[in-house]
Amino acid sequence: MAMMRLRREDPRVVGTFRLHRRLGAGGMGVVYLGSDKRGQRVALKVIRPDLAEDQEFRSRFAREVSAARRIRGGCTARLVAADLDADRPWFATQYVPGPSLHDKINEEGPLSPAQVASVGAALSEGLLAVHDAGVVHRDLKPSNILLSPKGPRIIDFGIAWATGASTLTHVGTAVGSPGFLAPEQVRGAAVTPATDIFALGATLAYACTADSPFGQGSSEVMLYRVVHEEAQLAGVPDALAPLLASCLAKDPADRPSTLSLSLRLKEIAAREAHGLSGGPLENGAGAGAGWERRLSERPTGRRAEEYARQRTERRTGGSTPRPHAPRPAAPRDAAARPSGPASAAGKGPRTGGRAARGAPGARPPGRNGSRTPVRTTSGGRRPGPDRRLLRQRIIVFVVVTLLVALGIAAAQGCQGPTSGLGVERPAPVASYGGAGADGPWGAGEQIP
Repeated sequence: MAMMRLRREDPRVVGTFRLHRRLGAGGMGVVYLGSDKRGQRVALKVIRPDLAEDQEFRSRFAREVSAARRIRGGCTARLVAADLDADRPWFATQYVPGPSLHDKINEEGPLSPAQVASVGAALSEGLLAVHDAGVVHRDLKPSNILLSPKGPRIIDFGIAWATGASTLTHVGTAVGSPGFLAPEQVRGAAVTPATDIFALGATLAYACTADSPFGQGSSEVMLYRVVHEEAQLAGVPDALAPLLASCLAKDPADRPSTLSLSLRLKEIAAREAHGLSGGPLENGAGAGAGWERRLSERPTGRRAEEYARQRTERRTGGSTPRPHAPRPAAPRDAAARPSGPASAAGKGPRTGGRAARGAPGARPPGRNGSRTPVRTTSGGRRPGPDRRLLRQRIIVFVVVTLLVALGIAAAQGCQGPTSGLGVERPAPVASYGGAGADGPWGAGEQIP
């Protein structure tokens, strides 16, 4: 956004904000770049002195500021502060860095269909938040849309308008620009959310062609065309032309709702971004009650499958996952087992007993008959935990140890009256367990 130095007549401080540069001027007043004590930057608009003296203007200004405080949305510049009772009323909104849509197109030319649909979808979401708060922008145009690094932002809300500003006799102070005003604004009728839909349609047509859909000329000529002539959409891409034509309908009732417009623009943006074709717009370009249903339709059939497949490929890194084939049973013979990096290097997990008494090099059996090392994300191999096999080995070791100990004891008890070292055994004293009792040393054997 172009900035200019402060002029001699410009204030240096407004409220708690220090002013640094001029950002622009319009029918309502001058916009400045300011900052507070914490360094937060704002766009601060000071109302013109002649409008500040109009009591009706101040009343409307107060109502609209109160409604604007309720706006919540990522695609709008949030209202930061306002002073309704100052000699010259003012309000400050969040400062948005980035060029306006008007400057972008003026310097680089029209946007692609995918870009126009993407910008339109974001703007329609922003308008949805505005309309839910009970506010109508009334001045949506390319110069009031900033392309910030985080996406397009709507600025400079039509928070107030002068007495009779919606009539031709005061068009100089009217909120809105002749090429983007809705017919009801020109006629002096009440504005509704459909008024912003008309302005958004004209703005998106400008993004496609770098020109207003009602051409160029004086304010009176432009306003006449808006009311009595159809919009010229010859340079608008086919994917967007029917939708923009419905937005530019003369009757507000024939325009799509803000929610329907948002859904339809999202669908077009996705379709154009992926080079797909087809959709409900190809069968008609009319406006009216049918558009409410067609704009809210979701993609179905082959297009829906294509969208799902593309989303899956993006999540999996470009390849569609396939079902795993059943794992073949491990061969019993080690010679029949295919060799791999781990087995060839001899670095598999050591499980003892040369693979549980199997052939040399065979892997020990696990729960499923074969134990397969688990592959890590880095490509290495590590053995999976098998606590049951470990318990079995401990039990076998304990049992074998006890049997060996009992065998040694039994062998010593079965020797003669003298031990192998020539030491004489003492004479028996008594029978274990009484006469004829069977003890652990055999039936009738004497305890030493």
